[in-house]
Amino acid sequence: MSEKQDEFTGWRKAVWPIHNNELKKFLPMGIMMFCILFIYTVLRDTKDAILVNAPGAGAESLSFAKGIGVTFSAILFMVLYTKAANVFKREGLFYITALPFLIFFGLFPYFIYPFVGSLHMSLETINQWQVAYPNFKWIIPLVGNWTYTLFYILSELWGSAILSLLFWQFANSITPVKEARRFYGMFGFLGNFGLVFSGPGIILVASYAQSLKLSRAEETGLMLQYLMAGVIVAGIVLIYTFYWMNRNVLTDKRYYDPEAMGETKKKKEKLSMMESFKYILRSPYLGLVAMLVLAYGISINLFEGVWKGQIKIAYPSETEYNTVMGGLSTVTGFIALALMLVGSNLLRRFTWKTCALITPVVLLIGILIFFGVIYYNNTLLPEGVSIVDAISKGVINRELIVFVVILGLFVNAFGKAVKYSLFDPTKEMAYIPLDPELKTKGKAAVDVIGGRGGKSLGSYVQMGLLSVFHTSALYHLVPIIGPVVIGIVILWLLSVLKLSTKFQELTGATENKTA
Repeated sequence: MSEKQDEFTGWRKAVWPIHNNELKKFLPMGIMMFCILFIYTVLRDTKDAILVNAPGAGAESLSFAKGIGVTFSAILFMVLYTKAANVFKREGLFYITALPFLIFFGLFPYFIYPFVGSLHMSLETINQWQVAYPNFKWIIPLVGNWTYTLFYILSELWGSAILSLLFWQFANSITPVKEARRFYGMFGFLGNFGLVFSGPGIILVASYAQSLKLSRAEETGLMLQYLMAGVIVAGIVLIYTFYWMNRNVLTDKRYYDPEAMGETKKKKEKLSMMESFKYILRSPYLGLVAMLVLAYGISINLFEGVWKGQIKIAYPSETEYNTVMGGLSTVTGFIALALMLVGSNLLRRFTWKTCALITPVVLLIGILIFFGVIYYNNTLLPEGVSIVDAISKGVINRELIVFVVILGLFVNAFGKAVKYSLFDPTKEMAYIPLDPELKTKGKAAVDVIGGRGGKSLGSYVQMGLLSVFHTSALYHLVPIIGPVVIGIVILWLLSVLKLSTKFQELTGATENKTA
C-alpha cells in the first residue's frame, strides 16, 4: 500500500497513526496479536503454577525444565518446522504449526489431568529417588510429574513458535518498512489488551475455585478447565482471522504486493535442512539479531528464577500462585498499553538504535534494584537458616517476602511491557530488509532456537550454580547472578550498536531498490 505524503497531526499522530483505508489490513493483524497474547499469558502463568507446586518440585525445577526439556524440544520443533517449510506454503504452514498446540491444551484438563494420580510418581517415590540421587534432585520431579512437564514445555514453546515465529513472520512478509514503523507498535497496543483481559480472568477463575472449598486437586482441575476453555476460544478466533485475511486482504494489491516486498513469483529451489542452517550461519546480521534475543532470554530468566522462588515461599498453592501471576499479567497489560503509545511514537520519531537501546537499560535497572533487596533480606538470615524456617521461627516477617514478590512483580511487568512496546517491534523491523529465505528459515532459527536458547542458557547458569554451591534456593546466589546479568546486558548493548549500522545499510538498499 502506498504511503501517503500527508501523514498525521495532533492527537491522531500520537494515538492512532493508521489511515482509514488501512484498517482492513491492520485490524485483523491486531486481533491475531490479541488472541496470541491472551493464550500466551494464560499458559505462561498456569504452567508455572502447575510445575512449581508439583510434588517434590519447586521454582528451582523450572531451570532444569527449561535447560533440558524446553531446549531439546525447541531443537526438535526447529527440525520439524524447517522440513514443513519446504513442503507447505505460508498458509498451510501456519495451520500445521498452531493446531497441535491448541489440540493438546484443549485435551489436557479433561483427558490428562484427571488421571495424573496413576500417570505420575507418588510424592514418597519422588522423595526416595531424590535422597538416593541428590545430584538429580530437581530433575526427578520433572520425570515423576511428566504430564505437567509436557504442559510446561508446550506452553513455553507457544510464545516462540506462534508469536515470535508465525505471527511476526507473517507480518514481516506483508508489511513494508515504512508501514511497519506505524503498524508494529500499534499491533502490540491492541495485542496487549490480551494481557489486560487474561490477567483479571486468571485471578477471577483462581478465586472462584478457591471459594468452593474443594480439595487441592479438584481446585486445580477446575481452574484448568476454565482457563483452557478460554485458550481454545481464542485459538479458534486466531485461526479464523488468519484464514479470512488470506482470502480477503492478501488478494488485494492495495494491501499486499509480493513484488514490492521483494518476493518473486517464480518458485525458488527449496533448500535442504542442512543447507538452510549453513545459509543462516553465514549471515553475521542474523547473528547479531540472535544475540539480542539470547541476551533478553538469559537476563529475564535469571531474574524470574529468583522471583518465582519468592512467590512459592509466600503463596504455596497452585491457585494462590496463579493469582499472583494473574496480577503480573494485569499490571503488565496496563503498563504495556501506556508504553505502546509512547513506543509507537518513539519508533516514528527516533532512530532504530535509540529505540532498541531502551529495553536493556530499563531491564538492567529494575533487576539490580530487585537483587539489591534480596541481598539485604539475605543479610537478615541467621547462617544456615532458610527463609521458610526463618518465617516459621519469627526471625523474618512474611510481609517482607510479600513485599519482595510485589517489587519483583512490578519489575517484571515493566520489563515485559518495554519488551512488547519496543524490543519486539525493533527486532521484527530488523528482519524486513532480508531476502525471503532468511526471513523464513533465518527467523525460525533465531526466534525458536535463539529465543529458547536464551532462556535455556539462563537455566544452565542456574543449574550450574545450584550444583556447584549445593544450595537449595536461588536467592542465596544473588551475589553471583547479579554480575552475570550486568555482563550479559553489556553484550546486548554492543550488539544493538553494531546491528543498527547494518540495518541502516540494508534498509537504504531496500528502499532504493523498491523506490
